[in-house]
Amino acid sequence: MKFQEEYRDPRVAGVIAAEIRNTVTRPWTIMEICGGQTHAIMKHGLDQLLPDSLELVHGPGCPVCVTPLEQIDKALAIAAREEVIFTSFGDMLRVPGSRKDLFKVKSEGGDVRVVYSPLDSVAIARDNRDRKVVFFAVGFETTAPANAMAVAQARREGLDNFAVLVSHVLVPPAMEALLSSPHNRVNGYLAAGHVCTVMGWEEYEPIAEKYQVPIVVTGFEPVDILEGVLMLTRLLEADDVRVENQYARIVKREGNLPARKLIAEVFEIGSRKWRGIGEIPMSGLRLREPYRAHDAEAMFDLGDIRTEEPAECISGEILQGLKKPNQCTAFGTLCTPGTPLGATMVSSEGACAAYFNYGGGNG
Repeated sequence: MKFQEEYRDPRVAGVIAAEIRNTVTRPWTIMEICGGQTHAIMKHGLDQLLPDSLELVHGPGCPVCVTPLEQIDKALAIAAREEVIFTSFGDMLRVPGSRKDLFKVKSEGGDVRVVYSPLDSVAIARDNRDRKVVFFAVGFETTAPANAMAVAQARREGLDNFAVLVSHVLVPPAMEALLSSPHNRVNGYLAAGHVCTVMGWEEYEPIAEKYQVPIVVTGFEPVDILEGVLMLTRLLEADDVRVENQYARIVKREGNLPARKLIAEVFEIGSRKWRGIGEIPMSGLRLREPYRAHDAEAMFDLGDIRTEEPAECISGEILQGLKKPNQCTAFGTLCTPGTPLGATMVSSEGACAAYFNYGGGNG
């Protein structure tokens, strides 16, 4: 945490990179668990500053990318209903379902609206009591407090026309799923600073102990990421499996207690399917019984929607850190931001989009 006051100084990056090169004596594979960090790494060429023996791989840290295909198809089915106003953050509109995306539903006459807060959707429900208003509640722990607040507010106001289509996932169970895989390559984790801003880092300590893997909570500026890598390589070289916090200017060990309390009041933990990975036990959030009237899946009869991933798309392997985007035969040809096969190519936090935008296309 030597560089906390210089996290935007580009000159510092070279100093830290040199320290990393002087520290590393063995091959290591480090996974950043956040798609925002992946984009920062590719945009600023941080991976090119590291020694060849130190490899950065990209994890399932993009909530849009890991939203399962059938959940997208459920969103499409709801959004197409005449009585529905379907609201979402803009990054979900271009995510492909099995046959179309939300932009296509909108072009076909569906009332699909981009909002900047779930509370905007509550306001729309308040102003349109004769319509059903559904918000697509996607995200990790980071967005859960705001979504919980929207549901709690709708319940207080008696807005029975407001619902959320929940697709919340939790980071620690995904980390454990990767570490317990026979194909695991990860020696250490850069944990997502924004998730830890809400949840703290206490829940990472048993993971580090159980799997003997060090974890460093890391921010998003280039200097943050490089300092996180330096801290992690020092732990790896010392065979030290503790959890450390690089993002000390923001993150506390206990996280944001009021936000955590609100999440626990509105949501409970359950199993959740991850796109390209499959079901991970106890890895998602769902509405608790007192708030279940605002569950879109209960409000609408959606039937049993099950879909398969496109055979050409290897996003599952990319999200598990097993392959890089430019190792996909469809990358930059069959799959581009204009004609995506998967969410990793269109999401603002998707690894494929990062490689396409900053990594030289097919290069």
